[in-house]
Amino acid sequence: MSRDDVATEPTTGGARSPALMLALATGGFLVNFWAWNLIAPLGNTYGGELDLTAFQVSVVVAVPVIVGSLGRIPVGALTDRFGARVMFPAVSLVTIVPTLFVGFVANSFAMLIIGGFFLGIGGTAFAVGVPFVNAWYPPARRGLALGIFGTGTAGTAVAAFTTVGIADSYGRPAPYVLVAVVLALYAAVAWVVLRDSPARPPAATGSMLRRTWTTLKIPATLQLSLIYAMGFGGFVAFSVYLPTYLINDFGLDRSDASFRTAGFIVLAVVARPVGGWLSDRFHPVPVLTTCFVVAGAMAVLAALRLELLPAGTVAFLTMAATLGAASGACFALVAQVAPPGTVGSVTGIVGAAGGLGGFFPPLVMGAVYGATDAYTLGFVLLAISALGVAAFCWWPVRRASRQTTERTTR
Repeated sequence: MSRDDVATEPTTGGARSPALMLALATGGFLVNFWAWNLIAPLGNTYGGELDLTAFQVSVVVAVPVIVGSLGRIPVGALTDRFGARVMFPAVSLVTIVPTLFVGFVANSFAMLIIGGFFLGIGGTAFAVGVPFVNAWYPPARRGLALGIFGTGTAGTAVAAFTTVGIADSYGRPAPYVLVAVVLALYAAVAWVVLRDSPARPPAATGSMLRRTWTTLKIPATLQLSLIYAMGFGGFVAFSVYLPTYLINDFGLDRSDASFRTAGFIVLAVVARPVGGWLSDRFHPVPVLTTCFVVAGAMAVLAALRLELLPAGTVAFLTMAATLGAASGACFALVAQVAPPGTVGSVTGIVGAAGGLGGFFPPLVMGAVYGATDAYTLGFVLLAISALGVAAFCWWPVRRASRQTTERTTR
């Protein structure tokens, strides 16, 4: 019996069902992402209160993104070694400290940078969940399972929907206190209920730096990193910067901008398992190529600065759907090409690339708006990037994926 078969056998005793483990992992991902995105909905508020420039606001909302991204590399490697049963509660508990720091202490640009830096730890939960879910499901079902896990990115939508309203009604620290409590409750439940799969590869050995370097030398790692930087990076960039864009370019109030951003996030989240399911049925490469071509076309439409209704709304919602589906398809491809025992390390590096892909666009958008008083150039650059990655998927990645498939079926 193979490890993949073991993962789907009926469980007894101390074992757990794959569906329950998937639900717990998705919940943990959502809660940590909720914490990760707490600053973004209040970005313009902090900007007004602290007299920050547009670029400084973009830095404040982007710092958690870059830390949560780079932090996925060591957290993914640690997950290969210690398992998700240890790492999910650990990441959740550590994230409580910066959450409360930002809520109660951060009252300057420097303090927000410090708090946001450590708040980025919440974003590393992604690198814990992917190898965990991957081990619980057989190859034919991993695309959909990882796509469902990916809906945990709805935590950013929860932050967008609730943060401003809770802060206005109960005071600025209130949303941070709420998230800290939820993180503590999740950590306790995860420690009691969560179990690593019987199909989990043996714990990785050797130094983390050596394993990370070995993972970087796998050709698929860098290819997947570029794809995820475009797919998930685009989603993250819009989830943190779209409120600022809508306020500056269309004059919306912060509540309206936050709700519209939440709609963007929800659609991207719903599309993620669809991308995984399509990848299970067909193949990740054509799904990725189609998504990036459409996203590039929608970026061109957004660059035209048409009315928000209907053209702007159509452009952004379509981008949300395609970027979300591309994120799901990318990790369906990870499940196919990552060598056994390296999924956590590969996920850490690819996830870091995705987060870094979300770090730079807000800075570029802020700089472009400050220099030109418009976002047109930023959307043109987005269109060029999306179409370039589509071409990369269709030629080099498709060729490499075919060669991997041929090697594993011999």
